[in-house]
Amino acid sequence: MNFELSEEQAMLREASRDLLADRASIDAVRAALDGDQDVDPGLWELAAQLGWPGLTLPSEYGGIEQGLTELVLVAEELGRALARGPFGPTAIVGRALVTDSSPTLRNEILPALASGAAWATWAFAEPQAPWALDGIRTGVTANGDEFVLHGVKTAVQDADGARWLLVTAQHNGTAESYLIDRDAAGVTLRRQRTIDLTRAFYEVELDGVRVPAHRRLEAGADRIQRLLDYASIARCADAVGVMQRMVELTVEHANSRVQFDRPIGSFQAVKHSCADMAMIVHGARAATYSAAMAVDAGAGDAARAACVAAAYTAAGAGEVAARALQTHGGIGFTWEHDLHLYLRRAEADAVLYGDPALHRDRLCTLLRQPAVTH
Repeated sequence: MNFELSEEQAMLREASRDLLADRASIDAVRAALDGDQDVDPGLWELAAQLGWPGLTLPSEYGGIEQGLTELVLVAEELGRALARGPFGPTAIVGRALVTDSSPTLRNEILPALASGAAWATWAFAEPQAPWALDGIRTGVTANGDEFVLHGVKTAVQDADGARWLLVTAQHNGTAESYLIDRDAAGVTLRRQRTIDLTRAFYEVELDGVRVPAHRRLEAGADRIQRLLDYASIARCADAVGVMQRMVELTVEHANSRVQFDRPIGSFQAVKHSCADMAMIVHGARAATYSAAMAVDAGAGDAARAACVAAAYTAAGAGEVAARALQTHGGIGFTWEHDLHLYLRRAEADAVLYGDPALHRDRLCTLLRQPAVTH
């Protein structure tokens, strides 16, 4: 598999990094921590001009028709900059609509997503439950030509400003997804306090929320699981960007911090630790890119590749964070140092869309089955 970026992909990465360096510097990230906005409207508008919201959407809806690989390139830069915003969640919902919704619903929603005029987010996880299909407890009942949703969702990113929520629920024992309006009657949001200060997560309560029949996606458990894999790979890319920046910060510190009249980076133990961090990042990036390319190619082992990437990257994020903190010493967890913000985001990325144990368990199950071409 060729991991070299094409000229277009390299330009996408460069343009993304330049935009984030200008509009999402670490000073801007820190300033936003004290604000009441979940999303920087200026950054979102510029991202829309670059085509981020419609990156993977069909051109007939205003999209650019790129693949998950290109999405991963942008997501990695977002993680490296600790940028906030609904780019990832919107891309995931857009993917679900493209593959599983009716033409009528696609025509209604996708142009707004592609242009950045609105965003959407996925309400999947539930309190005290695994980030998996068997953790879904939200229920659905049919009522004439409508469906009625009852339940509670957790860790729903950027839900407050979203126009639509994609809710996964159980209907007659089968997992299904429904697109609801954020301001629909019966929808209540509560901002959650999380370890990650750079993103906004919400608990969403659904109390008798009515959904028109045409807002139900034509997706059963298998397709929802594929969407979970898609989301996991995008999350891996964010974590790779976070880890890369932690390595850079650690190397900078090791070269400037002096002990016994020498930079601590000259000591063999510190060199080895930094080298180990770099190896983990390289491995995580390779696994993530490989999984994205497998999805884009419709490979039969795409689900396995997604599990490998998710399990390795989630575990690696914790290891890189621990080594970075150890090398920095106590200053690394102080409010004044930027490292603690990366530590927090790495810990969140390690559990979003499933922790390493969940993905390893599923990988073992998949290895007992023949690969299937989608």
